[in-house]
Amino acid sequence: MDEEYIREMFGEGTQAMRMNYYPPCPQPDKVIGLTSHSDVVSLTILLQINQMEGLQIKKDGVWIPIIPLPHAFIINIGDILEVNKYDATVAFPFKKNLNYQIVTNAAYRSIEHRAVVNSEKERLSIATFYSTKIDRQIGPAPSIISAKNLAKFRSIEAADYVRGYFARKLDKRSYLDVMRIENSENPAS
Repeated sequence: MDEEYIREMFGEGTQAMRMNYYPPCPQPDKVIGLTSHSDVVSLTILLQINQMEGLQIKKDGVWIPIIPLPHAFIINIGDILEVNKYDATVAFPFKKNLNYQIVTNAAYRSIEHRAVVNSEKERLSIATFYSTKIDRQIGPAPSIISAKNLAKFRSIEAADYVRGYFARKLDKRSYLDVMRIENSENPAS
């Protein structure tokens, strides 16, 4: 992967932070804290402040609770990383000891997750979202597309992708389904 391409895509990307408060609920089975979704961004870093369970990921059709560990960060790959490929040590230089590549075009998948409430105690978390520059074209990196590795996603301006993501109803896995290209390696699901 060309280092300059990576710097151009992510070097001065956007970052946002959100603080989440989920109050206790006397009937937690009748509400949900945050509906099922995947993150539109490149990478999400989450800190569960008070170690209260509530984050769940979907694996093989089953919701699995994530048990909070004190002072641990949860890292979620977002939809944009599923579409692009790059060396994480270049894009995220603060991760100096990260010695692997995040290889996508669907090699690594963004994760469907949700937040549920409970009756015992409030849940607090802080999420930070890192993404590409908004004026960039997102799509599979040209250097990874070949006759043996066909593009699984179409390219789109990042701003248009984000607008489409927020215009849809927050349900199911992700907005990526709109981006998918049907071909022999990636048939319609």
